[in-house]
Amino acid sequence: MMKALRLLITGGATGFGQALALTWAKHHQQTATLKVCIADIHEARGQETVAKLTQRGTEAFFSRCDITSEADIHATKQEIIKRWQGVDVVINNAGVATGGSLKGESLEQWQWVFNINLFGMVKVCQSFVEVFRQQGQGYFINIASQAGLTPIPLMGSYNAVKAGVVSFSETLKSELAPENIDVSVVCPSFFRTNLDESMRTREQFMRDSISRQFNKAEMTAEQVAEEVWRQTQKRQFLIITHKSGKAAYYMKKWLPMDWYLSKIIKATRKMVLKAKEGQVDNG
Repeated sequence: MMKALRLLITGGATGFGQALALTWAKHHQQTATLKVCIADIHEARGQETVAKLTQRGTEAFFSRCDITSEADIHATKQEIIKRWQGVDVVINNAGVATGGSLKGESLEQWQWVFNINLFGMVKVCQSFVEVFRQQGQGYFINIASQAGLTPIPLMGSYNAVKAGVVSFSETLKSELAPENIDVSVVCPSFFRTNLDESMRTREQFMRDSISRQFNKAEMTAEQVAEEVWRQTQKRQFLIITHKSGKAAYYMKKWLPMDWYLSKIIKATRKMVLKAKEGQVDNG
């Protein structure tokens, strides 16, 4: 009998996390070789996701877990070990969004997003790497953002924290490879999800701008999750899910930095001018 893949998804109750869980379940539905732990702070939504997985023949359970809490992470790990005696894949998906100009973002906002999006991920990795070492294998899939590769104007804290996730993942990849522990980092562009629910910004034009980006996104959460599944089957390290994102990444990589930044500055000026015009129109 084929051994079941044991999968933990942080922030798996809704949005992209849920899409990832259902995508993995779809690809394992015929063989019933998947076990999923949904770790999240939203219990009602998490139980709904567990129910959807169960309907698809996937063994699943919910664990309430705030990734900023080492006690919560430890409790989740102990429950997984009790049920499954280990875990094969940890998808670090839990995260929040921020936006704003240099003066528009408070230091508290910077600390909030780093505490969740980066330090929370570090805590999960520090905890579960011991499980991977004991069993002799494991795979971290860290969800970053296109913003970590090609920064978005007026989103300093979000760009910085996602760039931190990319760098952290690169470090883990080289550090853990000798122990048969693999790492991928996922950098999607905008797609239709509920990330804007958690977004913090004091500048309304930024909230409006981000909402427009979500609404006109070229891919759905399900399509992005499918692309992530496809590329992780080959254990690709850097997973860029959008065609436009790949184009922007290679443009930055291959073209002179001053030329690239001149284009970003031009786009930023246009964005700020549009925002000011909107503020005047709104009286």
